Amino acid sequence: MILAPNLGFRTIPTSCTTVKQQKDPPHQLNPVIPTKTKARCECFDLHKELIPYGKAWSWQKQIVKQKQALIQEHKDCPDSLIILQHNPVYTMGTGSSEKFLNFDMKKAPFDVYRTERGGEVTYHGPGQLLMYPIINLRNHKMDLHWYLRTLEEVVIRVLSSTFSIKASRIEGLTGVWVGNQKLAAIGVRVSKWITYHGLALNVTTDLTPFSWIVPCGLQDRQVGSIKGLLQEFQSSTQCSEAVKPVSDDDELIDISYKSLIREFSEVFNLEIHQKGINFGEDH
Repeated sequence: MILAPNLGFRTIPTSCTTVKQQKDPPHQLNPVIPTKTKARCECFDLHKELIPYGKAWSWQKQIVKQKQALIQEHKDCPDSLIILQHNPVYTMGTGSSEKFLNFDMKKAPFDVYRTERGGEVTYHGPGQLLMYPIINLRNHKMDLHWYLRTLEEVVIRVLSSTFSIKASRIEGLTGVWVGNQKLAAIGVRVSKWITYHGLALNVTTDLTPFSWIVPCGLQDRQVGSIKGLLQEFQSSTQCSEAVKPVSDDDELIDISYKSLIREFSEVFNLEIHQKGINFGEDH
């Protein structure tokens, strides 16, 4: 059974037929906006918790409505960032095709949600960090393609600065890649210039559920994780001394989370303020 919302917003496409590896340096777009002071961004930190997808999705839409009301009333409207993990789930974009599901919908291994984001089907589950920025692009840059490239920049910097992994973009596609492996998927929605949905970074994710779909509708591409790449590097005689081993999955999640927050703050020029949340409340 596909779970679906009422639709009515603009979709940001995340796929294209043209596939060409970029030869330019990953920072060529220089998406950082130089300003004197950083704006405030409230961060809901649930990165150690598994949050049901439907609950987090409803929460995002609630925050979007609150921000739109504040803007209409000419009140202060700080940006928000939610970071968490999900229970195993498949999500599809507005125009996603069921032909990319390698299972009978009546016997789906996990819940399947059809959402209002752009892009094709993907998987979310434990060991994958989800970043849901709910920001007012009027305060940044009212350019949807800039926003997608800037989310990619966050992940590229995380992989480079924290793990010495050289990642890149692929021309015509959305996401972050290391060779032929996609480590981060991005699918967003914008309503009256307020963003929601966001990016998913595979850290210690079990990649098996990706084999039951065609991730992002890309037949000839693979999915990877930070943990998998580090294991490859550590097994290489040329890289074993350069890569510091991580003791366990929880530590790798924590390291990745801290790096994501740091790079998101720098790239979007935001000052992160942690905000408490009791997810037992009705969101």
